[in-house]
Amino acid sequence: MLDKSTPPPPGWLLMTPAGAMAAFAVREPSADMAALQALTAAPHALTLAEWLAPAPENAARHDRFMEQGWIEISPRRLSGPEVQLDGFLPHVIGGLSGSRRAALASQDGFTLAHTGFTHEEADGLCAAAADFMDFVERQVTRGWTGVCHAVSFHEDVAMLIPAKTFLLFWVDGVAYWLVIGDEPLINNQAFVELIWGLKMAGRRFKVAG
Repeated sequence: MLDKSTPPPPGWLLMTPAGAMAAFAVREPSADMAALQALTAAPHALTLAEWLAPAPENAARHDRFMEQGWIEISPRRLSGPEVQLDGFLPHVIGGLSGSRRAALASQDGFTLAHTGFTHEEADGLCAAAADFMDFVERQVTRGWTGVCHAVSFHEDVAMLIPAKTFLLFWVDGVAYWLVIGDEPLINNQAFVELIWGLKMAGRRFKVAG
């Protein structure tokens, strides 16, 4: 646990891809996951002091989050995405596929962004994501929560690299499906940037409204 008698370590806290996958995996985050999500609630990376100011109890989580690989320290202050989502989303989701083929779907199956796929392919995949959403919700009511996060489909019987992967995540209570063609590269800071960008867009919408 952090020693209050010593100054906090220098640098800025960043969520790792593993931290983002854990923090945004469910509609209603636990206290731990909400603490992690707070790292993407500001337009810039937070110092330890800034993270602890509204929630001093996070001091008890700091070392555990570091050990689990959910947060890391950056030597410089990074800013969150400040670009229009129309241009930002296709660029950032492309980095999550080995072949730069990806799509982002809303819970209702609308195509929010795509790259590498044709419009028709993206629309079909995003519609399929909505079908999976119905499946997930049915299984949750039956008590099976293991189906709630991701599903992969293979064309090669050896099942080395999936042909398509569907990954469900939630940002501020809104569900999104990330559809990845070929090799998924989820352990990539682009996933954190995607979530950070969606949170900042939602934050700007609330301020404007």
